[in-house]
Amino acid sequence: MSVSDIEQEIKEIYQFELSSSAISRVTQRIMEDSIAWQNRPLDVVYLVVWMDGIVFKVRENSKVVNKTIYLSIGLNREGRKEVLGMWLGKSESSSFWMGVLTDLKARGVEDILITATDNLNGFTQTIRAVFPESQTQICVVHQIRNACRYVVWKDKKEFTRDMKQIYDAPTKQAAEAALKDYGAKWGKKYPYAIRSWEDNWDELTVFFDFPLEIRKIIYTTNLIENLNGKIRKYTKNKLSFPTDDALMKSVYLAINEATKKWSLPIQNWGIILNQFLAIFEKRVRI
Repeated sequence: MSVSDIEQEIKEIYQFELSSSAISRVTQRIMEDSIAWQNRPLDVVYLVVWMDGIVFKVRENSKVVNKTIYLSIGLNREGRKEVLGMWLGKSESSSFWMGVLTDLKARGVEDILITATDNLNGFTQTIRAVFPESQTQICVVHQIRNACRYVVWKDKKEFTRDMKQIYDAPTKQAAEAALKDYGAKWGKKYPYAIRSWEDNWDELTVFFDFPLEIRKIIYTTNLIENLNGKIRKYTKNKLSFPTDDALMKSVYLAINEATKKWSLPIQNWGIILNQFLAIFEKRVRI
């Protein structure tokens, strides 16, 4: 709710008036909590970190502009998910993500085993500049959307069915064979789609290097997109936010509400932990 919304609700329900300035002073406590949360120390190691951005409209200099809240979710060594932070910037870019990653490092993160991201240009190089040993998996769902962007409607069903043979393959070698067949069939008609797979192949197929249980949690950014959807649910009544602070307060409260049930380890955690220990033992036990 905006300050004016709160002012009106108090007046209607309790029959007394509270000024906008008084309400702002009260709600400023939320900002203090948000700043403390944003600057809290983090774990030394995260097994997986998912990163994505969500766009909002904010008033700035008498205009409504798009701004991005950058979010990152970490999977810690106890198998629990936690939102590592939120950062406000302009349109999503790899240069801004550099600042996000640097902030994570300053707050105590020394290593990230696997990062799961969209296919933002330059993202992988940015991550490696800060966490050089991290392996980056580009979200396969984002890739499917990008590949289908210019496909005509009548071809989409067959096109996506053939594409599924790539990411559903049992091994990377089988996936490469499926991509070759896919290119032979669709390459002339939709060269962009084939090229987008080829250009990002190494980062799109990192998940093939891991057991099935780990594959399922890293091959998409669905986890963080689900969080984005819940944030949208809690903020949908606002077409635009009057200030950056108003946006940050609202998103902070939405994150708190959306993550209340994040108290248990992820499904099959015992199996997944043993797999991580087998592959990254020295880095997990740091």
